[in-house]
Amino acid sequence: MMESVIQLARSNRLAPPPNPAVGCAIVSADGRQVLGRGHTQQAGGPHAEIMALRDAADKGHSVAGATAYVSLEPCAHHGRTGPCCDALIAAGIQKVVAAIADPNPLVSGQGFERLRAAGVEVEVGPGAREARELNIGFFSRMVRKTPWVRMKIAASLDGTTALSNGQSQWITSPEARADGHAWRAQASAVLTGIGTVLQDNPGLDVRLVQTPRQPYRVIVDSLLQTPVDAKLFQAGGPVWIYTATEGSPQEAALIARGATVTCLPNAHGKVDLAAMMKDLARREINELHVEAGSKLNGSLVREGLVDEFLVYLAPKLLGPGHGMASFGPLQALSGAVALQFQSADRVGDDLRVVARVAGRDQF
Repeated sequence: MMESVIQLARSNRLAPPPNPAVGCAIVSADGRQVLGRGHTQQAGGPHAEIMALRDAADKGHSVAGATAYVSLEPCAHHGRTGPCCDALIAAGIQKVVAAIADPNPLVSGQGFERLRAAGVEVEVGPGAREARELNIGFFSRMVRKTPWVRMKIAASLDGTTALSNGQSQWITSPEARADGHAWRAQASAVLTGIGTVLQDNPGLDVRLVQTPRQPYRVIVDSLLQTPVDAKLFQAGGPVWIYTATEGSPQEAALIARGATVTCLPNAHGKVDLAAMMKDLARREINELHVEAGSKLNGSLVREGLVDEFLVYLAPKLLGPGHGMASFGPLQALSGAVALQFQSADRVGDDLRVVARVAGRDQF
């Protein structure tokens, strides 16, 4: 049953951020009938347990004595909604089977405690790895206080992401670009640098797949050069610009355009990227999807801020040009960034490789 509950959460994972994607199924006491199913709605909407209780009620089923299977510990605090553990208790649920504890300090075992105190049997553990992986950004924000940072790169087989003159559209296939938008859609925010804004004028929104929400757009712009007519403003919604320049006349113009401008300089007059990650977590960003040029990519890699790489390799050789990430040069092979391959799949004519920084998910 837990496998189907996690799949329910996975199939509806785009709407809930910054909340985790959670699924719930309520099964009759004899285990023969699923009385109700639900998944967490958009932020501010009902959680999976409430939706499952409503589904059972709509079908005319009593859930007294039933078992609730849920992919994350029922919440025990008043946030955007009320405590789900209280709703399960009030409904007469006799047993709760949860995949994993909620890492949110406001919950973190308190939901289980409240259920047990009310006489509800609690079992924890089935499907824990899958449930955590599904919400790795949420776990990262709660435990590490930083988003899960995924860097998307489109390159030729010899690692070129743009020609020497900056031309990069399009190295990969339409299928790969649509797949990239699907990964954008699951992120809380999409980040790029001012170089990409000035060179390509990207929208940074999700256009090639259906999505219930648009990710926030984040720009690293040390000198505050973002044009007020940049395409990234056209999709509506929040645009966050991080800069190292304070008091620029451009700041007032960008704020008037609707941007939020945050000054976080480091000692070298650039944006403090580590501080930016902490700030994005405070703004409830779970997964950060990076689509930038080799310079910013290199800075993020150099500072150890990237958790995962999403790389599309086209069956082309382009020769010299811009690489994937400009960092180094290393003096020894022992200084390499060690990765672990997660998957390798064909997408259109291209190869999609997902690789994770070794040990980065151990938190």
